[in-house]
Amino acid sequence: MLEHVPHWLGHALRGVRAGADKLCIVQPELGGGFGALDLSSPAFGDGGTLPPRFTADGEGLSPPLVWGPAPEGTQSLALIVEDPDAPSPQPLVHAIVWNIPPTAQRLTEGAIRADGDGGPDGRDVGRNSYFIEGWLPPDPPTGHGPHRYAFQLFALSGEAGDPGGTPGRAALVKAMAGKVLAAGLLTGTYSRGEAARIGAGAAVAQPAG
Repeated sequence: MLEHVPHWLGHALRGVRAGADKLCIVQPELGGGFGALDLSSPAFGDGGTLPPRFTADGEGLSPPLVWGPAPEGTQSLALIVEDPDAPSPQPLVHAIVWNIPPTAQRLTEGAIRADGDGGPDGRDVGRNSYFIEGWLPPDPPTGHGPHRYAFQLFALSGEAGDPGGTPGRAALVKAMAGKVLAAGLLTGTYSRGEAARIGAGAAVAQPAG
């Protein structure tokens, strides 16, 4: 959808961004001071560029994720993916996955998709910022500059609340408040219409989508 924003408008809005201080992982309701989870992806490195197949310019699949063992006392895991560089008051939510089993250590490519009442192992997919279940493929405005996509994974205690139904961001944060034992953060980037360096000293414009 945002690929249709003209380059001049995207460039004019470069300074309009939600801000990393509004990401879920730093919200005071969650308590802070929790342990670290080792979160990574075989498809891109932390801070690296998301391959186009995971974006609105490709197949639009969710990327694969892997993580280390959850700490003792973990009852479930929750994932939220947000874009703090969206030109909006709050980060754009690209995915929510709730009630991931504590023994799970991966999500396969394409796993974040609409699942109705949830999967057979109890996990359930929440609402993204377009109010639908599933993965919202990165779709930054052309000329707006690089966007960061923050994959945030939370290990939740045995007292974890239930966000109910098909949760959005607010319900997720409320249910996790005070229940986070550990969290992991992985960041991928994507942009449209930016100069990309190729070789020594050369630069070309990336396709606009």
